[in-house]
Order: sequence, then structure tokens, then C-alpha cells
Amino acid sequence: MVPVKWSEFIEAFEFASSGAPLESRAFVNLDTGSLHLISDVVDLEEEIPGDLEVSDRYLALPHKNELDLGRKLALSFTEQHLSEEFDRVLGYFHRRGAYSRFKDLLDDRGVLENWYAFEKDATERALRRWCDEHEIELVPDPAA
Repeated sequence: MVPVKWSEFIEAFEFASSGAPLESRAFVNLDTGSLHLISDVVDLEEEIPGDLEVSDRYLALPHKNELDLGRKLALSFTEQHLSEEFDRVLGYFHRRGAYSRFKDLLDDRGVLENWYAFEKDATERALRRWCDEHEIELVPDPAA
């Protein structure tokens, strides 16, 4: 198993998931555990290995949608915490700006912090499963 620092891994995952799938991507080097970021929308000024997208040594981190951490997670939260608003939230996801409207609704109902905790927990569990499947060892950061 290749070790990767949790904080670096989560930052790379968030970067890769920040926009539409494939707009920004993150890769882990399976030999060293180093992470590499590339983007079609942001100039990163990072030295990128020439074989990054073709070598077996690099594995692309998933986008949050690949781990069901997008729309499906929001609907799951709504079903559990605001079941009376389920149809309304489902409707949000048929148009652009769904997450903004979703978070506004959660804020209005006083459950926005609950959503953030729910999302964080689901994300961590999904990433740990994904890493286990790909033989990546997530290591905690050294104590400061």
C-alpha cells in the first residue's frame, strides 16, 4: 500500500470535485504517494509528469459524483431530515444552481450545519472505501 497524507488527499479530491467532471483532475502516484493536479480552467503552474494520464503508475482520484456524493447524497439527507421538502429539493436538481437553492433551504430550516456534518462523514467513508479498494493508505498528518 502506498501512503498518502489524509489532508493532501482530501484537498486533491475537493479540487477534482470542485467543478464539472473532468474540468479539474487529481492523480496519485502509486509508487510515491505524491499527488498531481491538472485543470482545464485553472492555471496551476505545477510540473506535471509527461506520462500522467497514460501510465499505470498514476491513478485518477474520483469526482464526488462517482462516489454518489452529489445529488444522491443531498436527496438522502433531505429524505432523512426534511422529508416534507423532498419533492421541492428533487425539483432543484433539474435546473442549474441546485446546490445554492438546496443550501438556502437548509439554512432557512436551521439544518445547514447538520448537512455539512452529514456530507463530511459520507465523504470520508466513501474516500476511505475507495482508497482501500485501490491499496492507498491514508495516513494522518503529523501533530502540529
